[in-house]
Amino acid sequence: MGFKASYLNELKRMLEKVLHHAMLKAKPKLESRIRTLKRDWIIVYDMLSGKDNSGFGWNEHRQMVVLKMLCGTYI
Repeated sequence: MGFKASYLNELKRMLEKVLHHAMLKAKPKLESRIRTLKRDWIIVYDMLSGKDNSGFGWNEHRQMVVLKMLCGTYI
């Protein structure tokens, strides 16, 4: 699964509507931010969806990653 070739231009257009004073440059700043978001998402996705997810889960109410087992049980 990936993005279409022109997604950065579309993203820039959408952001300019909301942040018209920000003077965004699509290539350098958006590509860098997308790379960071993908890298961070892969880490979270692997923690939550792997067969051996090491006790990590998702708290729907708090909208955050949680550890199901208490660390104190290992000490």
